[in-house]
Amino acid sequence: MIRAVSVDIALNLSQFSRRLTVAGIAHRVVEESGQQTIWVHSEDDEQAVKQQLAHWLKSPLHHSEAGERVAESSVTSASDQLLRIGRLAYFSFRRCPLTWVLMIACIGVALVSGMGTNTASVRYLFFPLLPNASLLGLLAEIDNLSLLLRTLTPMLLHFGELHLIFNLLWLWYFGRQLESRIPWWSFALLVAATAFVGNTAQYWQLGYNNFGGMSGVIYGLVGFVWTLSNCLPNSGLLISTKMFVAFVLGLVLMEIFASSSIATAAHIGGLLSGLLLGGIFAVYYRFFRRADLLGRPITAGEKDRDA
Repeated sequence: MIRAVSVDIALNLSQFSRRLTVAGIAHRVVEESGQQTIWVHSEDDEQAVKQQLAHWLKSPLHHSEAGERVAESSVTSASDQLLRIGRLAYFSFRRCPLTWVLMIACIGVALVSGMGTNTASVRYLFFPLLPNASLLGLLAEIDNLSLLLRTLTPMLLHFGELHLIFNLLWLWYFGRQLESRIPWWSFALLVAATAFVGNTAQYWQLGYNNFGGMSGVIYGLVGFVWTLSNCLPNSGLLISTKMFVAFVLGLVLMEIFASSSIATAAHIGGLLSGLLLGGIFAVYYRFFRRADLLGRPITAGEKDRDA
């Protein structure tokens, strides 16, 4: 047999091979040294194959088929990527659903309110206007479920992209840790308690309700996680004392340089309530359940060390 032509192995010759068969040219396509070689039986067939190959490579049909293969490969790759992303999102949502719900709610409110520029559209989310002569008097005015919920909803309000992004990043960082280690209802109560304390403290200090943000809750989570990570070293929570100090230092600096635009009372209220709740959780798990947050019973040796 005679070697007619050799072409790149990436070129799909199936359609061209059928073309040669229809033309009555007996041939074989063989892979050799990373190329495809077409073998024929005569010199006349050799010339015919070369001419037809040159014509076929220039024809619109060849380019159309090549484009379809590339498009099909791209669609398959894109589908695989979307499927992979969908699976990751699904498992992530299953692991920390409340964190996802809070993040989605904050983003939705930010879009509706134009990042806080159109407050009229979300006025029902602001802290309720209540008499605030004293803290006890203010708390006594919160006498129904509707008012109680409105003490929490300011955490969904954000004023500016940086405000929103900063809070969502830290909510994701701490939320996914806690939801994987404590019951979901405990995490929900933690968020509600720190939001209530922070928002109520801010309203009581200011006397008006033009404030919002998840920062009070974030500082509550910081205090909660830091307390548990120190009282229950086996909890697996990721926060260091240096990070905690950085948050506290950041709060002090914000009060010094940007007190007029920062809800300081909400930050402090959230932090203190988080520290208190963290201490309560630590006492409950360590001395009543005799277990850490991962559900591992405290051993007799650990009990002796604690004593």
